[in-house]
Amino acid sequence: MSRASASRRQIVGRSNANLRWAFEPDRTAATAPARRALEDRFASLVDPDLKLSPAERGRRIKNLKSAHYAMLGLKSGEARRARAAGKKATG
Repeated sequence: MSRASASRRQIVGRSNANLRWAFEPDRTAATAPARRALEDRFASLVDPDLKLSPAERGRRIKNLKSAHYAMLGLKSGEARRARAAGKKATG
């Protein structure tokens, strides 16, 4: 994909996101299904057989979420540094 088309996609994406949120009366309700799905995904990864107590499952989900978001932050920083250096980031 050319740099121009990637840039255009970013602009169109940002514009569409802003239009969507400009008319959303309840952002929390609008994003609730996505948050629930992510929580369910983490739960199924840490306790696929539903054998853990709710407290232990909750602790493990919290740890998995922390690891997940830490890796996202790391990858984001690497991508920003690569772009600043004029390179394409790998994923």
